[in-house]
Amino acid sequence: MNRTEFQMLCEAKNISISDHQYEQLSGYAQLLQQWNEKINLTAITDVKEIFVKHFYDSLLIAPYCKDVNTLCDVGSGAGFPGLVLKIVYPHLNITLVEPTLKRVNFLRFVISELGLVNISVINQRMEDCIELKESFDVVTARAVAALPILSELCLPFVKVGGLFIAMKGSSGEEELQNSKNALKILGGKVISAIKEMLPEGSTRVILLISKNLPTPPKYPRAYAQIKKKAL
Repeated sequence: MNRTEFQMLCEAKNISISDHQYEQLSGYAQLLQQWNEKINLTAITDVKEIFVKHFYDSLLIAPYCKDVNTLCDVGSGAGFPGLVLKIVYPHLNITLVEPTLKRVNFLRFVISELGLVNISVINQRMEDCIELKESFDVVTARAVAALPILSELCLPFVKVGGLFIAMKGSSGEEELQNSKNALKILGGKVISAIKEMLPEGSTRVILLISKNLPTPPKYPRAYAQIKKKAL
C-alpha cells in the first residue's frame, strides 16, 4: 500500500499520518517480514496486508487513545496495537506486556531501530504485573483471549475513570453478553460496542469498557484459575 492510499484510508477515520510516520511504519513492516522468517510473529506477510490488517486495524482504536497519557497493551505479540499507536501518537507513554521472549526481543529491536522513546516492554504475563494495578489511563488487548478471561487480565490495571479497549472479531458482541458478571465484579461498565469493517470486508468489534470502581484486591488471579473458572 503506497503512502497516499494509507494516508487517505486513515484520514477517513480522522487519523493523520505524516510522511515521517509512514516511513516508520514501512520500516516496522520490513522488520516484521525479516524477523518472521526466523520466529513466528504473524501469518500475514504481504506488505499491503500488513498495512491494512495490522496497522490500520490497530488504528481503529486511535480516536479513543489520542488524548490520554499512559497506555498498556496486554499480550502485545508483534506490537499490535501498542507499537502502532506509539508511532502515530508519539506523546503516549506506552507499556507493552508480552510473555514470549522471542517476541519481546523483536519489539525491543523495532523500538531501538525506529528511535522511539517513552515505550517499555515487559517480559511477563499480565497477571504477574501486580505492581502495575490501576496505573494506566487505557489498557488495550487485541486477539488475546475470550472476553471473560481478558477482562480479568486487563481491568485490574486500568485506573478508576480509565478505559479498557478490547479489540475483537465478529464474535465481539456475543462475548460481551457472556462477560456481564466479570465486568461487574471487576469494576467495569460497557460504554459501547462499535462495529468496524476493514477494506477487504472483514468485521471488527471494538468494545469500550469504562473502569468505574476499583477492582477487588484479589484480582487478577493466577492464569490457571482464570482459565479454569472465568468470572
